[in-house]
Amino acid sequence: MQGETKEEMASSSSSSLLCNLGLLVLAMAIARAGAVFRPTPWSMAHATFYGDESASETMGGACGYGNLFSTGYGTNTAALSSVLFKDGFGCGSCYQIRCSGASACYRGSPIITVTATNLCPPNWAQPSDNGGWCNPPRVHFDMSKPAFMKIADWHAGIVPVMYRRVPCPVRGGIRFLLQGNGYWLLAFVTNVGGGGDVARMWVKGSNTGWISMSQNWGASYQAFSSLGGQSLSFKIMSYTTRNTIIASDVAPSNWNVGLTYEATVNFR
Repeated sequence: MQGETKEEMASSSSSSLLCNLGLLVLAMAIARAGAVFRPTPWSMAHATFYGDESASETMGGACGYGNLFSTGYGTNTAALSSVLFKDGFGCGSCYQIRCSGASACYRGSPIITVTATNLCPPNWAQPSDNGGWCNPPRVHFDMSKPAFMKIADWHAGIVPVMYRRVPCPVRGGIRFLLQGNGYWLLAFVTNVGGGGDVARMWVKGSNTGWISMSQNWGASYQAFSSLGGQSLSFKIMSYTTRNTIIASDVAPSNWNVGLTYEATVNFR
């Protein structure tokens, strides 16, 4: 480096810094593009249950999943307090839950994984520590009775629990149940992997560009466009990771309302 001027050294240092910054930005972009949802640390909350052993009262719900057996969620489900429900953006998220520190807890504190399928609304007529279990800012899980019975004696009614977010254990691709009419498309999104949640959606017909969809309620998204007779593709953004994937040509040009179409892609 003999004979190199201060100006040349400064220029070389600046170029090296810019190169390193560029590599860092590229690495962050690559990480974001392939973002994988990771389990969160364990936290404390409480859990109750609703309905009976048949879990019939858990069907439907604020996420719009309908029959939880046909949509693949079964009875391992829970209604979330509003701080977790997040106006429907918490729909589809998955949690590991285990009973902790109560005589009603089963020996060994078995862990169950549940999917968020409903809202546990506030009950302002009751105090938060005596009946108003889902009043903000409480973190609370109102589980299906079959799910609750896997971690504790149901006679207890309410138990302290440890919980954490985990990747959703789904199989196959994201599914879209289509409803609407010739000028309005409504898509119910199920079987979402990774964080399980959806922040934004777009739809693209074979004769259109990408059309932004708005949240209708829960895990359903709508577009006011004429898309009949066109194959449909969807672009989905995860609420938690902000990762975006494209499900191309999910529904054929002769798609019909009332049918569910499965993509070949999913979040991790």
